[in-house]
Amino acid sequence: MSAIHSYLTFNGTCENAFNFYKSVFGGDFPAIMRFKDVPSEHPFPESAKEQIMHMTLPIGKNSILMGSDSPEVFGGDPVVQGNNFSVAIVAESEEEARRLFNGLSEGGKVTMPLEKAFWGAYFGMFTDKFGIHWMVNYDYENNK
Repeated sequence: MSAIHSYLTFNGTCENAFNFYKSVFGGDFPAIMRFKDVPSEHPFPESAKEQIMHMTLPIGKNSILMGSDSPEVFGGDPVVQGNNFSVAIVAESEEEARRLFNGLSEGGKVTMPLEKAFWGAYFGMFTDKFGIHWMVNYDYENNK
């Protein structure tokens, strides 16, 4: 496993929060994706298009703070204190991603099956049997 990072989820305030974190930690945003940029068979409502689908802010040498908004259109649980963060695992191979995903999700609830994602990764999400939210990601491009 190459890294574990924090992933924060917001109700439409991700960009504001990350601009605040940047003002404190410094640095730049190497990745900002908006929902309007996501290829989708189901178009997002206008109110969600400018919201953040994924954003990153490196902190120090080995940490990355990641985040996104969670528009109501997704129909999931509302974002509230306690479910507004996940532990994000960066795997070093598909095999490792599968092993970690299957092991940690056992007895929990898979919210997004582990599969190839449009951004070039093998990705999945779940809540473990203890109520902790996890994301597992293997990035094909960075592991050639």
